[in-house]
Amino acid sequence: MVQSLSERAGKINAGMVDASEDNMLCVTNDGRKIGLDQRLMNPLLPDDPNSKLNACVRNVLHIWEEGKADRLTQLLFCDLSTPKGDGQFNVYDDVKKKLLAAGVPETEVAFIHTADTEAKKKELFSKVRTGQVRILLGSTAKMGAGTNVQDRLVAVHHLDVGWKPSDMTQRNGRIIRQGNRNKTVQIYNYVTEGTFDAYLFQTLENKQRFIGQIMTSKSPVRSCEDVDEQVLSYAEVKALCAGNPLIKEKMNLDVEVAKLKVLKADHQSQKYRLEDKLLKEFPASIQRQKVEISALQQDAKVAEDNPQVKDGFCGMTVKGMHFEDKLAAGERLLLACKEMPTAETVTLGNYRGFGLDLRFDTFRNEYQAVLRGATSHFVPLGTDARGNLTRLDNALDSFPDRIARAENQLQTLYQQRDAAQVEVEKPFPKEAELAEKSARLAELDTLLNMESCPEPEQDTPEAEQDEQSEEHRPSVLAGLKVAAAEKSAPNKQHKKEAER
Repeated sequence: MVQSLSERAGKINAGMVDASEDNMLCVTNDGRKIGLDQRLMNPLLPDDPNSKLNACVRNVLHIWEEGKADRLTQLLFCDLSTPKGDGQFNVYDDVKKKLLAAGVPETEVAFIHTADTEAKKKELFSKVRTGQVRILLGSTAKMGAGTNVQDRLVAVHHLDVGWKPSDMTQRNGRIIRQGNRNKTVQIYNYVTEGTFDAYLFQTLENKQRFIGQIMTSKSPVRSCEDVDEQVLSYAEVKALCAGNPLIKEKMNLDVEVAKLKVLKADHQSQKYRLEDKLLKEFPASIQRQKVEISALQQDAKVAEDNPQVKDGFCGMTVKGMHFEDKLAAGERLLLACKEMPTAETVTLGNYRGFGLDLRFDTFRNEYQAVLRGATSHFVPLGTDARGNLTRLDNALDSFPDRIARAENQLQTLYQQRDAAQVEVEKPFPKEAELAEKSARLAELDTLLNMESCPEPEQDTPEAEQDEQSEEHRPSVLAGLKVAAAEKSAPNKQHKKEAER
């Protein structure tokens, strides 16, 4: 049955079928149906006990039995084969029939499709929240956003996969949300081996990864396929139907290469940031630090040349008046604070060879004396007249320590600059791995015909033929065709001999 999809895809690709009769969308949807249950293609086919439909029923029954005491609930999502009431086989009715046959009361199983009004939907959701309905089946469109039934939810089952990452986000968002009394929940994804299922899940994961990289500014690429795309390509269908093991290798490499590209993009971003620091930030910071050290050294010399008199007071000029008495100078400084009309800096006079200003720091809510030399030095003032002058002296006596700290900071900047220079010269540590896996991925894309390369025409000029690589290898799909032809040739020969 899966092979028939390959044959249909081949005819569509060759233009042998009108799009109104068959197309890749129909092939893709039929492939999804086969992965869900073969009876969706032919109701006369037997019910496979190992199908994912039956595996889901077994899981639902097990969880239903375990959650009887707390009346725990479950959601089953399936976008294909929704109930139409036309008497034809559909997944919903089949699941319900098997659950009822196993002993689940009919009142505990419901379809979201029966709630065709807001009032009915509200009533149904209430029954699920209270545990009256313990198993609810629905599609993403009808049971996604707005379905608030999380209270007793313990499990969600995905019988098929949505095309958009947002579909799966909405599905899982029904159970992973506030208000769920269960600390641990279960999410089941059902995949049928040998069908489109695994590849569809991988495609969805790649779409989600791309979106996540864009949202976190970590995307190494600027474009990707339409995240809403709902059709597999001809090459993808052929490879999947052939059961080609290379398709799984390609899926794994898609993930690994994408991760490596993100790591490389992060490495490049860090490298660019370091280069920017080396070109701009470090030179500017080092220069500022040198200027500060020079200014501190000049002011230290001024303070040294204008020492405080031992057991006395060297004098201070405030508002044109010179004070020889320490207490009087301190009191005049406090008065100047009270006389300040605004928070703007005002010039007061001078002290120990430095200009003396006064300002009010609105952020710290305090008055500050400003000693002006080669640079400015801010000294917080208090309410003690003598204490304020002591603070000024302490600030002027602290230059040696401040110079030492500034020189240490300069050395730290030099060390950081040197370390950044070393880091910026380091190559991406996984460059070889990325190159190897990217090359293998490109090779697989070619082998699986994932790249749309036009076939050369029969009358290719000799000059162009000479340019073609002698190492060109036919695709795996072409090899499969040849192998199939060779396998069938002996059978035809035997048949002819038998007829003779």
